[in-house]
Amino acid sequence: MPLSHKRGWPMRQLIAASSVILLVACAEKPTAADAQPLPVTPPAPAVTTSAPSTDIPFVQPAQSFSEWQANFRVQALNAGISPQVFDNAFADITPDMSVIKADRSQPEFSRPVWEYLDGALSPLRVRNGQRLLEQNAELLSRIEQRYGVDRQVLVSVWGMESNFGSFQGNKSVIRSLATLAYEGRRPEFAQSQLISALKIIQQGDISAEKMLGSWAGAMGQTQFIPTTYETHAVDFDGDGRRDIWNSSADALASTAHYLQSSGWKQGQPWGFEVMLPAGFDYALADGAVKKTVAEWQQLGVLVPDTSSGSEQLSATLLLPAGYRGPAFLVLDNFRAILRYNNSSSYALAVGLLSQRFNGGGNIMAAWPKDDRPLSRSERVELQTLLSERNYDAGNADGIIGANTRKAIRSAQQAMGWPADGYPSHKLLESLRSR
Repeated sequence: MPLSHKRGWPMRQLIAASSVILLVACAEKPTAADAQPLPVTPPAPAVTTSAPSTDIPFVQPAQSFSEWQANFRVQALNAGISPQVFDNAFADITPDMSVIKADRSQPEFSRPVWEYLDGALSPLRVRNGQRLLEQNAELLSRIEQRYGVDRQVLVSVWGMESNFGSFQGNKSVIRSLATLAYEGRRPEFAQSQLISALKIIQQGDISAEKMLGSWAGAMGQTQFIPTTYETHAVDFDGDGRRDIWNSSADALASTAHYLQSSGWKQGQPWGFEVMLPAGFDYALADGAVKKTVAEWQQLGVLVPDTSSGSEQLSATLLLPAGYRGPAFLVLDNFRAILRYNNSSSYALAVGLLSQRFNGGGNIMAAWPKDDRPLSRSERVELQTLLSERNYDAGNADGIIGANTRKAIRSAQQAMGWPADGYPSHKLLESLRSR
């Protein structure tokens, strides 16, 4: 939420940097926002180092697809799938090489969080969400009463995942999951999803040919994977089928059911923008550090007047663009959104979009638009250089996890810098020169 103008915004001194790399989108669940990319000016090419390549080579499986299918048929039948359902679902199914390519590709560049939010929070999406909130007011009231999840966040997820149902993916879920199970990088996960998909067909909710979704098998207006569908999809419109593809009532209620089970607390904020004092302990800007809002205030964190009543709620500090950008305290409802899609930028977009529907959700602090996130190869190089200098960054995979953040903090402390754990070009260039 925007800070109250009563507090004012003094010139920022130093504020904490994020310890979390914001993934623009979860690789398993592409969203509508990601289908509308904005132009990006790529950073300068990285200096070549000894960093290992993170591309995953494709190795032709030892068995043919028909051999794999025969073996998997036995597994499916043992799991309760009827021979007729299996044979009908797998009629004319062949591996989809575009799925393998998507699964193994790792984009070199990602959009900065402000560019991602520009697309996610477009005026058109806000207007469409406002219209749908009004058109579905009675339905959303019933869903709120049943599941205790605020309507604005449901419509926000709906908009983010499929642009309110208009972008659900057009790939055969059975073919995509069969491809992922056959090619062998993550066969257990894909096979479990495939069994669940076959059970959904067998239950009569949808036919195999109409079960369409993303390359990774996410389905419907709010992009459920099959196992999540099995545990959380509901028939809210009462037609006897759980139809998250064609029934907005079923899709929204299923999403509410999932968020409810993820710990959503009705009427509580997801978080709010804050101001940090000069001399703040940057090491506290870590997702593992939780304090009540009141405890953060005792450390000098300025919260908006609209946060009144949240003093005893558990919060973590999120700075999505480093110490030069906006700062947020995020609460349990933010973590519930992360359960839906484990991307901090996605959760931030969902929270802000839900507020935009009511005229809020504006960010007061400026984004550091002269900065660009590290590319994948630069992140790999950073991890490699950190480990070479005895800061154990873990596996050089380009993913900035807890080990890498800890290594970054150690390096920053040794250099006398704020130990924020944020991977920057400045840090990379300093390590290159040493």
